[in-house]
Amino acid sequence: MEFLSKQLDWVDVNYWFYLINDLSLLYIIIPFFVLELIRYAWQKRLNKNLVFDSIANIITFGAFLIIEIILGVLAVTKLYYWLYNNASLPHLELNWVTIISCIILADFAYYWEHRMMHRIGIGWATHTVHHSSPHFNMSVAYRFGPLDAIMPILFSLPLVMLGYDPILVLLSEVFVQVFQTLLHTEIIGKLTRPVEFIFNTPSHHRVHHGSNRQYWDKNYAGILIIWDRMLGTFEPEVETVKYGISEPLNSTNPIKVFFHGITRLFKKIAGIEGFKNKLLVLIKPPDWMPKN
Repeated sequence: MEFLSKQLDWVDVNYWFYLINDLSLLYIIIPFFVLELIRYAWQKRLNKNLVFDSIANIITFGAFLIIEIILGVLAVTKLYYWLYNNASLPHLELNWVTIISCIILADFAYYWEHRMMHRIGIGWATHTVHHSSPHFNMSVAYRFGPLDAIMPILFSLPLVMLGYDPILVLLSEVFVQVFQTLLHTEIIGKLTRPVEFIFNTPSHHRVHHGSNRQYWDKNYAGILIIWDRMLGTFEPEVETVKYGISEPLNSTNPIKVFFHGITRLFKKIAGIEGFKNKLLVLIKPPDWMPKN
């Protein structure tokens, strides 16, 4: 157990995360997506809509990445490090204990961030982009909305204030996101019961993307599905999943895909009377309407 508390070198840690986070695109995600396309072709499901939908997914990711890089630089160099240096608990050493615990806490923070994105109007306005595809494959994991890089910042700050280095916090969050990416597939069925009980799996995440009424707002987990089991938001995959949202987008235009949630939110606000009610639309559940 002594090796767990042995101080690590940042060069080594950055390299490990680089192999797992960044290079996984080359040795897992792209090859797996090619396999999915072959499967679609074999099942005679490879059509123009699926191809253009996948292209739209990549374009939305590019737009999201530009926003995230700008915000990431500002958050790390300004806000995160200011809190880390002025408003945090004693700084934690870099060792296996802090790395593993930071990933677990980042995963728990992701659960709450993800749940908030579904349960308040402004959150759903951006996150609905990710859910609007009628398909389910690795490219859908890269389908992001315009504010998806902003919401996680609110849930990262407590980790920084606990004494975790801001860079480690960000690397841990990316690790959670990479794990999530691998769940976007129909190729893998249900895994063994112990794995399905503890970890988030493709089966659990298919449920999360379901437009079936019993699947709404379920299985928010990143890595560990036990958060959903503990907090009452777990739902097993039983009925065949129908992907998409309750009000289908019916478009593969990347601009419409990227902005449709925000556009719908503004239209809803414009149609509601009263300044207070207009503000409440932003923080109330997406289906909320004033009683009068």
